[in-house]
Amino acid sequence: MSRPSELIQGTLDLLILKTLSLQPQHGWAIAKRIEQVSNEALQVSQGALYPALHRLEQQGWTRSEWRVTEGGRDAKFYSLTRAGRTQLQKELEQWERLSGAVGLVIRMLPEGSV
Repeated sequence: MSRPSELIQGTLDLLILKTLSLQPQHGWAIAKRIEQVSNEALQVSQGALYPALHRLEQQGWTRSEWRVTEGGRDAKFYSLTRAGRTQLQKELEQWERLSGAVGLVIRMLPEGSV
């Protein structure tokens, strides 16, 4: 079985913002949701996730509050702010441009040369 791929540089913020656009979640749930939706192709380490969550909150794109999880544990839940929704749209547009450009380059190469 192949190892899950690392996140493409610069996509973590987009993935977190998109995940939080669905509903407020705590860190572990954010990472788990990304893993599940990607069919385990993407894994987010705690070492990458929590600094990113802190950075997004510092930028004003998310806010956090302590709540109790379904399992009865205290956890910091993150939610998207209005500025975060605006940033998500920008990130989605940038991703569409980037993935489209990569697709163009891939299609330009002769078959069998990859």
